[in-house]
Amino acid sequence: MTTVDLGVPRLRRPGSAGAGAGLPTDRPATPDLLDRHGRTARDLRVSLTDRCNLRCHYCMPPEGLPWLERAEVLTDAEVVRLVSLAVRDLGVREVRFTGGEPLLRKGLEDIVAATTRLRTADGSPVATSLTTNGIGLARRAGALAAAGLTRVNVSLDTLRPDRFAAITRRDRLADVLDGLRGAAAAGLAPVKVNAVLLRGTNDDEAADLLRWALAAGYRLRFIEQMPLDPHGSWQRSQMVTAEEILAALQREFRLVPRPGTARGAAPAETWDVVDDDGAHLGDVGVIASVTRPFCGDCDRTRLTADGQVRTCLFSTTETDLRDALRSGADDATLADLWRTAMWGKLPGHDVDDPGFLHPTRPMSAIGG
Repeated sequence: MTTVDLGVPRLRRPGSAGAGAGLPTDRPATPDLLDRHGRTARDLRVSLTDRCNLRCHYCMPPEGLPWLERAEVLTDAEVVRLVSLAVRDLGVREVRFTGGEPLLRKGLEDIVAATTRLRTADGSPVATSLTTNGIGLARRAGALAAAGLTRVNVSLDTLRPDRFAAITRRDRLADVLDGLRGAAAAGLAPVKVNAVLLRGTNDDEAADLLRWALAAGYRLRFIEQMPLDPHGSWQRSQMVTAEEILAALQREFRLVPRPGTARGAAPAETWDVVDDDGAHLGDVGVIASVTRPFCGDCDRTRLTADGQVRTCLFSTTETDLRDALRSGADDATLADLWRTAMWGKLPGHDVDDPGFLHPTRPMSAIGG
């Protein structure tokens, strides 16, 4: 019998915490999103839709997934209210919009504009970013920049049209490349590219992707494939690890660990790319959530498209803000629900724990 190593704490149990729980008595009297392990959430990831116009085989089946009904999805006004609450009352300083594919959200520019008008407790503007597959970005990048969006992360796993079509089940590589150029032209910098290497599919492209990114002026980040597929077929043994990625890059590039900087809450470990004379050519990052987790410094809180707070990508529990909001809860009540959710955050995802409980929702429904 083969053991499949997937990754969430086995203490978690499916379920959803609802309204009316009240603040835990052991929680300090502070407005911020604290947890019991000394972390404070400052970075909010907001999923704007569970829908996507690609069908990446490690994310969803060819026919897609059962999408949320329109009435289940937060309205633009509801998104803005909850984001405003997070910034004004809960100490959030950064907001990243995700999906599904967030460019499918018609009101995206208005939501971004409302977010960038917010100010943190010390009067600083909110840092805003967008994670996208890049399709449609070329025609919307200018409007997003005008709305105040700071930068974009574009997902791209291969530079080969045939492989792109095989991975995504769509022939849209040219559109993604156009989107990257459009983002750069609009000043949404630094433009970051997120790539997942898949064993036997594109795991020979690490150096090609970095060479291309350096030439184009993009910042490349490799991401270990995570156990968030809807069919539960992920196997750790099939994942291309950070060690393998770095070994492939070092065969063709000189990588120097960036000195004087700790990764902290940043998910990527970063290396400078230098030539034989030591001149800086750019950098490359590896997000190794499985083999080199950064849970101890995690500063994220997540809001799904249907208004559920998640404390971790791998959570099997959620806290429902949407129903509380629609039932007339005031901001103080919503804030306390959010604080209570984050106070219960577990110390780590324990990806290598054999007692895996698969998250109840796939990545497209959670938000990247």
